Amino acid sequence: MKNCIFIYYILFRQFFVLNLLLVLKKKCANFKGFAGCLYLGILLTIPLLYSCKSTKLATADSQYDRGEYYAASNSYKKIYNKTSPNKQRDLRGMISAKLGFCYEKINIPAKSSASFTNAIRYNNSDSTLYLHLAKSLQKEGKYKDALKNYLIFIEKFGDNEEIQKTIDGIELATEWKEKKNRYIVRKADIFNSRRAEFSPALYGKSQDILYITSSTDKALGSKKSEITGIKNNDIFFSKKDEKGVWKRPEPIEGDVNTEFDEGATSFNQDGSKMFFTKAVTDHLSPKTTDIYMSTRNGGKWDKAVKIEIGTDSIYVYAHPALAPDEKTLYFVSDRPGGYGGKDIWKGTLNANKLENITNLGSNINTSGDEMFPYVSNDGILYFSSNGLPGMGGLDIFKARLDSWGIWHVENMKAPINSNYDDFGITFYNKEEEEGFFSSNRGDARGYDHIFSFFLPSIKINISGYVTDKDDTPINSAIVRIIGLDGSNSKAITKQDGSFSIKINRGINYVMMAGAKGYLNTKEEFISDNEEADANYEVNFKLASISKPVLIENIFYDFNKASLRPESKKALDELIELLNNNPHVTIELGAHTDRKGSEKYNIDLSQRRAQSVIDYLIKGGIETRRLTPKGYGKSVPKVVSKRIASQFDYLPEGTILNENFVNTLTEEQKEQADQLNRRTEFKVLTIDYGLQ
Repeated sequence: MKNCIFIYYILFRQFFVLNLLLVLKKKCANFKGFAGCLYLGILLTIPLLYSCKSTKLATADSQYDRGEYYAASNSYKKIYNKTSPNKQRDLRGMISAKLGFCYEKINIPAKSSASFTNAIRYNNSDSTLYLHLAKSLQKEGKYKDALKNYLIFIEKFGDNEEIQKTIDGIELATEWKEKKNRYIVRKADIFNSRRAEFSPALYGKSQDILYITSSTDKALGSKKSEITGIKNNDIFFSKKDEKGVWKRPEPIEGDVNTEFDEGATSFNQDGSKMFFTKAVTDHLSPKTTDIYMSTRNGGKWDKAVKIEIGTDSIYVYAHPALAPDEKTLYFVSDRPGGYGGKDIWKGTLNANKLENITNLGSNINTSGDEMFPYVSNDGILYFSSNGLPGMGGLDIFKARLDSWGIWHVENMKAPINSNYDDFGITFYNKEEEEGFFSSNRGDARGYDHIFSFFLPSIKINISGYVTDKDDTPINSAIVRIIGLDGSNSKAITKQDGSFSIKINRGINYVMMAGAKGYLNTKEEFISDNEEADANYEVNFKLASISKPVLIENIFYDFNKASLRPESKKALDELIELLNNNPHVTIELGAHTDRKGSEKYNIDLSQRRAQSVIDYLIKGGIETRRLTPKGYGKSVPKVVSKRIASQFDYLPEGTILNENFVNTLTEEQKEQADQLNRRTEFKVLTIDYGLQ
């Protein structure tokens, strides 16, 4: 009321003293003395007081309309504090709502929630206040209360897709908070002050300089912004010292920083050009922003030139992000043709003009705000949105563009995102995901600060051994692994036959092992999606091309040549082996034990060998690649190293002929006979079909 009293006093001196004293003198004749004159004076001043109140409200409204939200909030608050909670409920309800909108704009959710709650309590008729209250509560992380008010809004206005997305976001946010991903997030105190810092941008190829936007005391200009209540932002930079430690930020050198707002930078690859947002304030019109470009010259930044985008200055053009091709510039605007709020657009740079401007479409943009785009070297678009399902406020999303031109969007979840505003991300050009972003989490004043993030590498390996069928390690074997994600790696085995290859999560792999003098062997493998270190083991047993190879687990009916069903698995693996080695021809040899006549065993083994050949042919192997051979009991088994390790009474190199077997116990004889009853193959040629 101080301003109102002051206005009244001036008017009294200039108007009443000079012009109305005569009127008062005449009017006072109708009243009794001084009391009557005083009463008349009060009656005359009432219209002035109401006019004063109206003038202050009009001033606050004008401040709001010009985007001076901080100044407007102070004006509305003063008016609110002078209103009666009983006699001026409607006025209180109206001002509370306007206060809520101001705090919503300057991003103080605790105050906006309180103001919207007051507006509803004083029966403000604007039912959309439930929606604004829900959004503020969500930004405070009060998900239960936010959901309650979203449902009230739906009850009054009906359900819609955008509100349902928001409700879905609340459910997801609760889950994401409980089960955070592997990102490690820390507040980067070296870059932060008592004011606001945001939009970090790594600069140059060496990436040892970080540009930030800040309203710290070192920023130019002495006045506080009527929009935010703090000083206008300038562009600062921090550089690593010789030990790789970041220094405190300093204002950039050159002619870019002014008394106005500058910030949200983006650079070309060699760091010779800087694109940024600038807001030139004008008290006679709404606040708007434009995109500017500055060229680096002798260690300093030249005076910036405005990028020509649109002819109409009433629209916002901000947050430039230069793509790796250095031709495409992404930016934010509320220009016509969008989906509501602020959208992300892109255009083609031609000197200081932007052409072929297009909206990124409904997969990216919503009826809310999409802002702070950033394009990584691998073409992934990162941006912030409060219109997509998220944790509250602005969340950071990443989007991949497929070959059909469709964006696939993913929320980066907690701890990158929070119920506060999270935005302005930048990455080092490394394989690891590491960089900086800005957030106002944990700051009661709503100030933004710089945070670092790092995604520890998941160490997923596939390892094993390559041996021959007798478990002898194969040195210098080649193991190749091909993934459905396009990856293609190989490893060479060590002296002990071991290998190890780094792989990715949730990928189907095909592995092939081979070595000189051996047939190739293939395995298939799928890594799981669990975000944890893992080591998988796959071993290969290679078949020699210079000596017979035992086919294990081949079974025949007693005294017959017919294959038992249990043999199917081993024979199918043999078919796969032959398919993996298409230029190989083999002899399939069947052997019997020492029992029975020579003629009988030759005939039985020949028929058994043919049974296997028939199965292989039925499985698609060409007949000319297969030769059956029945050996009977003429070629007894030679004890290998592996067999000797299993049976301590069978020395390595021993021939299991009838004379030796007869020296064994009855139990040992049966085991030796089982070893002699075998089916083997040996490679005949390795150039089939190549002649």
